[in-house]
Amino acid sequence: MHYRQKNVATLCFISHIFMTREKEIYRITIIGGVVNVLLTALKFAAGVLGASAAMLADAVHSLSDLLTDFIVLVFVRIGSRPADSDHHYGHGKYETLATTIVGLSLLAAGGILLAGGIEKVYAVSQGATLALPGRIALWAALISIAAKEAVYQVTARIAKRLDAPVLKANAWHHRTDALSSVATAIGIGGALLLGGQWAVLDPIAAILVSIFIIVTAAKLIHQSMQELLEKSLPKEVEDSIRDIVAEDNEMSELHNLRTRRVGNVISIEMHLRMPGDTTLTEAHRHTMLLEQRLRQRFGNGTLINIHLEPLKINGRYPA
Repeated sequence: MHYRQKNVATLCFISHIFMTREKEIYRITIIGGVVNVLLTALKFAAGVLGASAAMLADAVHSLSDLLTDFIVLVFVRIGSRPADSDHHYGHGKYETLATTIVGLSLLAAGGILLAGGIEKVYAVSQGATLALPGRIALWAALISIAAKEAVYQVTARIAKRLDAPVLKANAWHHRTDALSSVATAIGIGGALLLGGQWAVLDPIAAILVSIFIIVTAAKLIHQSMQELLEKSLPKEVEDSIRDIVAEDNEMSELHNLRTRRVGNVISIEMHLRMPGDTTLTEAHRHTMLLEQRLRQRFGNGTLINIHLEPLKINGRYPA
């Protein structure tokens, strides 16, 4: 009865942590979504009124940000569901899938900006003249830079504290939107300050920023794909697991260590050996204490599977 009550209390505590985590992710994502709605409307209006193609492209980028906010809200809700009969390890991989989708949308946005920038630079090299944008487009770009950088800083800080890759991906989407606005501001500002012949600064800056966006997207996609393909945790993490096991002198010969990430938690499986005359009660106590130390280090939601074996004598199991 004591162990049963303890397990129920542990499950309630873990459930509370996940609910709090989900609420924080939802809160900052909704805030970012509201900012994206306002900025998208502002940019489209400024692009039309200021006759700025760069600002209209920036508005499309903000619209992609809005779509990824929606993706995060949907997938975090699904990923926070507890384990059930169809998903014994929980639904954490949905968060990983969301990170992949956000990364792909970043990659697409970067590719569109890159293609558009190259096309405009080529057109200018062939003698084309780009239209001089209005000042309203410059003000819209400056407002976007300040707003999106602020949202990035807050989102990135929460993502780091909660260890939420999908939120980190969305934070970078906010920053890339700010950087695209930097390119827009440089292009529009340069054209307004130096004259129409310098309007080519806009597509040149857009090309540089789009390359940064594509590199960031590639990193996010690589990380999420590694998780989906069940890549083991880094060596330093597995070494830390070995050190924690070594704290118990009764447990030895750690082998068949298998690790992976399941959404926002990690999974650890291992085989250990104990003296053959150890009672089942004592072996269970040692296992529970080891699980407790591992969860203290890697989080209360850590999935742990420990297989115990008796120590071998002269290379063989005792009779």
